[in-house]
Amino acid sequence: MVIAAAPDISFLIPAYNAADTLAECLASLQQQTRSNWQAVVVDDGSTDRTWEVLEGIARTDSRIRLARQPNAGAAAARNHAARLASAPLLCMLDADDWLDPTFIENMRPVAEDASPPVLAYCNYRRVAPGGQLLRVEQAPILTGDAAKREFSSFCALAIHTVVFPKSLFELLEGMDETLQTGEEWDLWLRMAFAGAEFCHVDKCLAFYRMKAGSLSGDPVKLVRDAVRVTTKAQALQMQQGLSAGGPETGWITPPVSQLRMLAWVVAAKLDPTLDIAALAALLPDMPDAAGYENLFAGVILHGLQTGLFIDRADGLIDVLDKWRPTFLSLIQLIQNHSMPGAGRKIIDAVSWHISVANPLRSFTLGNVQVVSVSLETLSRIPKAEPSDTLVMHAMSGGQHVGSFVGPFWGDLSIRAQIRLIMHEMQADEHLQTPHALAYASSWTMEALRGYRTFGGLIIKSGRRRGRLERFLVRVGRNALLATAPGDKQDNDARISEILRDFEHRLAPPFRNSPGPRSEKRKETASTQSEEEYWEHMFERPDPWNYISVYEQVKYAQTLSLIPEGIEKALELACAEGIFTEKLAPRVGRLTATDISQRAIDRAIKRCRDHGNVELRVLDFVKSDVPPEQDLVICSEVLYYMKDEEMLAAVCRKMAAAVKPDGYLITAHAHIRQDEPGRTGFDWGHPFGVETIKRVFAAQAGLALEETIDTELYAIHRFRKGAVANPALRIEAHGAPLDTDVAKHIICGPAGIAREAAWKTEVTTSVPILMYHRIAEDGPAALRRFRTPPEIFRKQMQFLRRQGYYSVTAQNLANLLRSGKPIQGRPVMLSFDDAYLDFQTNAYPILAENDFSADVFVVTDKVGGRSDWDSAHGEPAPLMSWSQIQELHQKGISFGSHLASHTPASAIDNEALLAEAILSRDALQSRLGAPVESIALPYGGTDFRVPGILALAGYSVGFTTRPAKATFSDNFFALPRFEVRGDRPLEAFPELIGLPGAFIG
Repeated sequence: MVIAAAPDISFLIPAYNAADTLAECLASLQQQTRSNWQAVVVDDGSTDRTWEVLEGIARTDSRIRLARQPNAGAAAARNHAARLASAPLLCMLDADDWLDPTFIENMRPVAEDASPPVLAYCNYRRVAPGGQLLRVEQAPILTGDAAKREFSSFCALAIHTVVFPKSLFELLEGMDETLQTGEEWDLWLRMAFAGAEFCHVDKCLAFYRMKAGSLSGDPVKLVRDAVRVTTKAQALQMQQGLSAGGPETGWITPPVSQLRMLAWVVAAKLDPTLDIAALAALLPDMPDAAGYENLFAGVILHGLQTGLFIDRADGLIDVLDKWRPTFLSLIQLIQNHSMPGAGRKIIDAVSWHISVANPLRSFTLGNVQVVSVSLETLSRIPKAEPSDTLVMHAMSGGQHVGSFVGPFWGDLSIRAQIRLIMHEMQADEHLQTPHALAYASSWTMEALRGYRTFGGLIIKSGRRRGRLERFLVRVGRNALLATAPGDKQDNDARISEILRDFEHRLAPPFRNSPGPRSEKRKETASTQSEEEYWEHMFERPDPWNYISVYEQVKYAQTLSLIPEGIEKALELACAEGIFTEKLAPRVGRLTATDISQRAIDRAIKRCRDHGNVELRVLDFVKSDVPPEQDLVICSEVLYYMKDEEMLAAVCRKMAAAVKPDGYLITAHAHIRQDEPGRTGFDWGHPFGVETIKRVFAAQAGLALEETIDTELYAIHRFRKGAVANPALRIEAHGAPLDTDVAKHIICGPAGIAREAAWKTEVTTSVPILMYHRIAEDGPAALRRFRTPPEIFRKQMQFLRRQGYYSVTAQNLANLLRSGKPIQGRPVMLSFDDAYLDFQTNAYPILAENDFSADVFVVTDKVGGRSDWDSAHGEPAPLMSWSQIQELHQKGISFGSHLASHTPASAIDNEALLAEAILSRDALQSRLGAPVESIALPYGGTDFRVPGILALAGYSVGFTTRPAKATFSDNFFALPRFEVRGDRPLEAFPELIGLPGAFIG
């Protein structure tokens, strides 16, 4: 008799007709390296010899405690066992499973009855009925909210892999006895939401016996109970205010979780008599699987391998006929309730996982044909029906040397295979050069075609040698292709035939493609003097738009500070006399000066009716300032001084020119570099109004008397004499602002200037933001796709404040292709669908923040409405071609959003190629410029799509996968972050990668 001290851990073992497996289960406990355990075994109404076997084992080991109950189910038996357990830690072990001898040794030190309680969990292996050990099932990491998130969707842990405190089990009132399956899932879920910590012991310490014929249990019970557990999970999430779910959050909604269980059950059961539709009817709601295709592919593969007792994914090829009908029926069920193309993407993912497990195997699954070719023995490969997607693995000497994934058009002749190996896989060095007369003749012909190049490179030295080698490689490639067997039915011939058919349908090629117009900065020789610089600035009249609302309001505010009775006044830097004309009636005599003769000539014409005005050229930096003035006015020029020393010298001159009790008025902008903690301009001047005010205030006898302060500038009146209490008036600036003014404004507190970020930062990833509408109103169901204009303005101001600059799709593609770190903080702003509110609401905000954007156009819908949204309410208007053309001239880039707004994954190869070509052609012919970018509607891409887009002439494509674009991304599947209109403004900095940064 084995007698133990007080146990550290109790194992709860329900036993129902388990006479054949109990001995092995209990033996795994008796073989533990730590002996202070207890096993509480409850016979749950067995009708076989279970009780007799138990009694026989227990007679020799007092650590095994027995109990009996009428059959009430496993959950009730475990609860019964828990009440009899005497250890502080518990583990639930089924009567047909067993544990590694070091289970207690590894798990006991980790689990803890503490606050919060700590659960230990480990990895496990399934064991096939014949005793074959299958792969280790790796447990997920469940730290933080991950445990709540994972258990809200599925049972992430096997029942006998967890050690937990008895006190927590009792606090939660044990297992839910109304559940016939998934009772442990329900328990882990409640423990996670009770605040328990889950600690992973990264060892395989548990073994799960699989029984033929009953592996997946009753499908109805499994699906029904999954609905109950996931519904409970949703209630717990709501109680704790956690995410409602969605692909971008990591939280999976209950309908998707329930379909996940259904998919696993169908795949694992593989019962041809199973009514999948009836099983699906158990789900309260059938979800859209779009966005979860990889998840479902993984779940289905796991179910298939589990149900068929297959350790490696490629083992499924051997029994393809056994599972393919059920698999395709399941995919059809999912597709019937999902966005078009979702089923195809699941098939793609499943095929790829099976294929990469063993690139030597060929098979066809649905629309995907996987072929493995040996470069030593190439032979023709017929295209299987109904395949339209090719996965081709090239093997050389038994080694994998490359893969191609893309559209499939026709049979793979040897020539077609060689082209893929050369041009798509870049593996031509593994091809064998034939020793044949035909090849030699072809090689000679190819060399003669390039005889001039050949002759110029014949001297093998330096760069010429490298160029010669590349030339010879090209000749060899072309010769090999020319001599390889091909025919009119092969893949390449079919592509050529299809492309030829489109040629007559396309618009004539555009000529002299100007691209978007932009103001061309005039090239000037380096200026020799300040006078020449300012003469250049005044080549065109009113270079700073002094007649704008913004300037006129500033003039009125400046005039309001002029005291009555001014006899003699001096205006420095009067420019073309626009303010001079307004000032003249307010003073007795006015001298107005400027450094530019051009400006003075225009001012003389403007002020010719004012006899009290004298206008003359004066450089007040180098020359004396006319003295004895009752009023000196100098605005918007002092920040052109090269440094503070020069500023101080000029300010002394001006102050000296003011009579006692006279006045000096100056108006200047808030400059961001001068006042980084507030809204201001990024003009790059060394200082702004704050420094100018301080320097004037430091002049002897000069005191600040009154200030008008606005968000963008301040006007100060100084008096030469004593001042009691300076007055401050807070006023608004004139609005709306001209774009050329607004685009230099940085709003809010300190950030980083674009120039500073450009000089100090480099990056290897670029955020691409995806917007749809910039509007307030629309259908409630489409709220996420609408960003209100004021929220959009704050987002653009945030990007501007943080030093971001916009890149276009083509710029981005070039930057990524270069492979070199990118300077500064680039961002791409993209807008899908070309809604009319882009022109009316988005573009002005972009322009005022100095950003450009890419707009993706549904070309067949231009000038119409977004009828793809009609199920949710009144469709929104789209831009017309004339509006698109106007914005293109202003620098906005345009790309394709296909012609019909149909998901690309839902369109067959030829139809997708046609739509992509015709959409691009429509844009090019209307804009008179190349179009090489495309954003796929709904982000709907698959294995075929990048290859088809390349054939259609595009060079860069965008999806909806949320991530930053990096050098390693497929250029036809660049990710984008969706900017959702139903998220709080504070979520934007986190989306861009600056969590917690000020926005508002």
